[in-house]
Amino acid sequence: MAEVTTPGPTVPGSIIRVLVADDDPVVRFGLAMMLRGAADLRVVAEAGDGAEAVALAARHNPDVVLMDIRMPGTDGLTATETLRRRPSPPHVVVLTTFDADAHVLRALRVGAAGFLLKDTPPDELVDAIRLAAQGRPVLSPEVTRRLINRVTEPGPDARRDNARRRLAQLAERERAVALAVGTGSSNAEIAAAHHISLATVKTHVSAILTKLDLNNRVQVALLVHDADLDHTG
Repeated sequence: MAEVTTPGPTVPGSIIRVLVADDDPVVRFGLAMMLRGAADLRVVAEAGDGAEAVALAARHNPDVVLMDIRMPGTDGLTATETLRRRPSPPHVVVLTTFDADAHVLRALRVGAAGFLLKDTPPDELVDAIRLAAQGRPVLSPEVTRRLINRVTEPGPDARRDNARRRLAQLAERERAVALAVGTGSSNAEIAAAHHISLATVKTHVSAILTKLDLNNRVQVALLVHDADLDHTG
């Protein structure tokens, strides 16, 4: 476990506080060095496993946690779930060496903002952290489609039925938008397909997240997949 002293107070919203969790000290060092090159990012702590990540997050209140999945002791999945249950939880971006790791899917289900490969170029890593800090998923529609297609298998009946019950809570247009999100469509593509404005799509997406108690559109896509419905369903 390594803690980083932050020099003096920061202006709220001006600095994104980042916690790095990985059991490999070389990886932690490399990530921290990359992030320190961005003026608006500050690495406030580094953790060697999930338990340390949870403890340090409680102490330092990071905005974003970069979380390795496979760590000894408390793994990144358990830590992510614990962090996302906290009041005002940090946004968690999971780190993986695999672009179709089934563990990534589980991390997204418990509220992770998205995932990054460990060899992500520095500028893309920084941009992804900025997106996560804004509450935006760090998966493009194409990556969402590819991830779901490659690592998901049809869910058990209970999960399918539960997903369908949850989607039934939505108004007709909200449901149509949710199903479109499930195909990986962007807001602009949804607006064009349904002949509505981009602002209306954003309103519907916000309502969907609120009604279904979800964190982001990636979780909406996963719920639609669990329901085993196509875009016309």
